[in-house]
Parts: sequence; structure tokens; C-alpha cells
Amino acid sequence: MRKYEIDTTENKEFAKELCENLLSFGHGFVSEEGGAYYLGDDGTPWKDRPRETWITCRMAHVYSIGELLGHKGSAQLVDSALRGLLGELHDDKNGGWYAGIAADGKNLPTKQCYAHAFVILAACSASLIHADGAQDLLKEALATYDRYFWNEEEGLSVDTWNTEFTELSDYRGINANMHTVEAFLAAADVLKDEKYRVRAGRIIDHVIEWAAGNEWRIPEHFTKEWKADLELNRDKPDDPFKPYGATPGHGIEWARLITQYALSAFGNDKDKTSKYIAAAEQLYDRAITDAWSADGAPGICYTTDWSGKPVVHDRMHWTLAEAINTAAVLYRVTGSDRYAKDYAMFMEYLDEKVLDHKTGSWFHQLDQNNNLIGTVWPGKSDLYHAVQATLIPYNERIGVSIAPSLAK
Repeated sequence: MRKYEIDTTENKEFAKELCENLLSFGHGFVSEEGGAYYLGDDGTPWKDRPRETWITCRMAHVYSIGELLGHKGSAQLVDSALRGLLGELHDDKNGGWYAGIAADGKNLPTKQCYAHAFVILAACSASLIHADGAQDLLKEALATYDRYFWNEEEGLSVDTWNTEFTELSDYRGINANMHTVEAFLAAADVLKDEKYRVRAGRIIDHVIEWAAGNEWRIPEHFTKEWKADLELNRDKPDDPFKPYGATPGHGIEWARLITQYALSAFGNDKDKTSKYIAAAEQLYDRAITDAWSADGAPGICYTTDWSGKPVVHDRMHWTLAEAINTAAVLYRVTGSDRYAKDYAMFMEYLDEKVLDHKTGSWFHQLDQNNNLIGTVWPGKSDLYHAVQATLIPYNERIGVSIAPSLAK
């Protein structure tokens, strides 16, 4: 059991082995043009799928971390991904980044807040290893985001433009804002510009208010007036980016980001951090209560309805990764043994059900009986969530984003 218990030598070695195996698995993602291929179950690139910006950014981020950890070949992989972000994925005419490039070479339509947030994260991490072009990429990514996605008056980000940046969708989404918080915290850490940390806090304050008013199940979808649309995609409940209902994995992920923000913004001032830590615990507890083993088998259900009843029972690897992270972070912040026990429980489940022992990677989607399926996430698109779950639990500086923390 010590293999799964946080802070034991066995667990530290297990986490290190998991990380190295993941980094070794993902080397085949790079296209000739630099964009990232979606990876199949064995790590073979699926060249019939688009080379998407968000995946390219995640791989640039992950292998920047790999370079900081001394993983052989990482710097070259980062350079290749940046070549894609500075080249085929960049819209030289209208600015910003395409959602991706289809297999036939055509640009995917729309400009996504989600993808642009990941460009910021990738550029932040790549700049820490002094990758060629990373600083210019970060400067442009922030300028583009500021111009088109950040709404200073509302303290929130819009979601989707057309390719030309002339028509803005009425949809507003929490997923893109969540990854914006992650990107802004990284930018604040790398650039020492507190403007971005303040922005992250403004988004977080909105999310806490919405969650507290909804029994700590976060509304995911909104109108342009930021009115919650709780029925969106009821007829397509397993949508990979806009599922119906509450997404427990996001509640868990928000709990970690809220904790990181509070400690980074307020340090040891418990008068200021306490409300954020309390909110993080509420979000985590609600998600785990609703979704862990909710149908008699271990694992976290993908979605629930607004009363907490599971809707999509499938288990996504990213949800487990965030549960591992957040349980560890809340254990370190609160000292409560229940979070350490949860961490060990999640790590054991990872080892028994989610870890692909043949390849060293993680299965991305299991059904409610923990059998491999691929209806939402076939193959193994990228390494981002899984790699971070091997590192964030041992990040001693909880208030610092993982790449900047490793860099120091």
C-alpha cells in the first residue's frame, strides 16, 4: 500500500516512474509542420485527425516540463511544437491561432478562447527553458487574448469568435475561463506581472459565487449576459467540451486552481485565504460525493444532473488526474488525513484500472465497469493532465504554477 501513500519513498518513486513513462510515450506527436498529431493507443500519431492548437500547446507545455526534469529529447520536441504554433497554426492574416489544421490542410473554423489560453500556457513554460521564439510567442499570445477574449468590465473571458475575429458567439463558457485562470497564473509567475493574477482572482470570485448558489455544482454554460444555461446539451450529454449538467472533474480542478490562486495572492494571510480554501473544499467534497463510485464501481463519473445523479457514467482519465492533484494539494494545505487517504485511493485505482502497463500511458476513457471504450476520447490525445498528476502532488510551492516551480 505504501506505493500509493503520499510522501512515502515508494510513492515518490512510483510517481517519478509514471512521469518518465508518459514522457517517453508521447514522442511521436510532432508533424513535419510542427503541429501536434492526436496520439493513438500505442502512441502512433493519427494522421487522419486534425492537428489541433490546444493539443500542440499542451505538448509544448509538457515537454518544457520534460526539459526541466532532464528528459532526453524534450527541448527538440518543444522547438517542433513552437514551430507549429508560430507557423501552420498561426493566422498570419487575421491574427491569433486557428483551432487546428485538418488532415487535408484546411484551417478549422473559429478562434477559441480555450485554445488561446493554452497558447499562453505553452509560451510561459517554453520561455522557462529559453526555447527559440517562446518569448515572442508569449507576448503575442497575451496581446491577442487581451484584445479579443478578456472582458475587463465583466472580469471574465468570452468564448468563441469566427476566424476573422468579426463575429463573437453568444455562448459563454466556464471551461475556457478555467484554463484562462491556469494560463494567467502561469503568466503572473513567469512575467512577474500581477495584473494576470488579479484577473485570475476575478474569474475565481465569479465561479465561487455561482457554485455556492448551486449547491457547489458549477454551472458550465452561460448566455452572453452570463445567465446560466443549465439545460444546454441535454440531448448530447457526453460532449467532450460542453457536456450537459455538472462536470465533477471541473469542480475538482477548480478547487486546486482556487487554492493555488489564494496562496499565490495572499500567502500565509489566513484571513484572506480561508474563504478560498473553504470554497475549494466544498467543491472537492461535492464532486467526490456525487461522482466517486456513484454506480457501484470505482471511478469518477463524467457528469451528473443538477441533483448530483450521474448522467454520463464513463470515467475520463483527466478527471482522475485532477482528483490526484487536488487531494494532494488540499492535504498539504489543510493537513487533513482524509485527503491523503483519498490520494492513495485514487493512485491505487490508477494503477489497477487506468494505467496502461504495456505502454506506460493512461487509458483516456473507461465505461462504468472500467472497460476501455472510445466514444468521447478514443486513443490518447496528449499527456497534459497525466504528467501534471505525477508532479503537482509533490510541488512544495503550492502557490506557484508547476513549470515555474520546477524551473526554480
